[in-house]
Amino acid sequence: MKHLTLGIVYVVLVASLVGARPVAAASSVTVFAAASLKEAMDAQAVRFERSTGDRVVVSYGASNALARQIEAGAPADIFVSADLDWMDYLDKRHLIEPGSRIDLLHNALVLIEPTGAAAKLAIGPHFGLAAALHGGRLAMANPDAVPAGRYGKEALVHLGVWADVERRIAPAENVRAALALVSRGEAPLGIVYRTDAMADPGVKIVGTFPPGSHAPIVYPAALVAGSTSAAARTLLDDLHSAAAQVVWTRYGFAFAHR
Repeated sequence: MKHLTLGIVYVVLVASLVGARPVAAASSVTVFAAASLKEAMDAQAVRFERSTGDRVVVSYGASNALARQIEAGAPADIFVSADLDWMDYLDKRHLIEPGSRIDLLHNALVLIEPTGAAAKLAIGPHFGLAAALHGGRLAMANPDAVPAGRYGKEALVHLGVWADVERRIAPAENVRAALALVSRGEAPLGIVYRTDAMADPGVKIVGTFPPGSHAPIVYPAALVAGSTSAAARTLLDDLHSAAAQVVWTRYGFAFAHR
């Protein structure tokens, strides 16, 4: 009877295995993304995980720092930069999967102050930025390396006020660090992306820099060369889908249409 029971169990097990459909194993995707994407990319990751069962891990930082980490061999599957130059940097070194690069998003550059402050400034040629600092410093991402800082410097140079504030800059390692300086009241004014200002109730927008005062703010995205994640291509395509556009727009980004 014991042998008969074991035989029946064996037959049932084999039959179930033969009739079962293979289930795809969940995949993991590692995304290196510009710090200014934090809230929006977190929301995209949650949406993608719920719809696919795959896991998304996002590492945020300044685009220049992330690009150099990828160059040094960091295990990223997707890179989303806050400007074109650092994507070009990796592309020229053959560290981006050919044909995978897309322009994903656009943003705007704004001047901010702490909530409750009352600076009255109209951004334009030779506007009174230095006087509005009242002896304090202008918070912005490092203008020598970080995209948000470079856009900011370009705008101030174009408007003829860079020389007035050059020695009054509080350079931060990324745009979110600059945002925090203003939000905490450690700097009376700062320059960040519009989406950063929308993400922090501790700041308010004083004004928006004219688009012609700086290069267009474009966020390119691409697969990192050598990625072995089965879900990486799916996620990259998904980030440019209609469903993703709803999320990007909710967080203040302008969608770059193909």
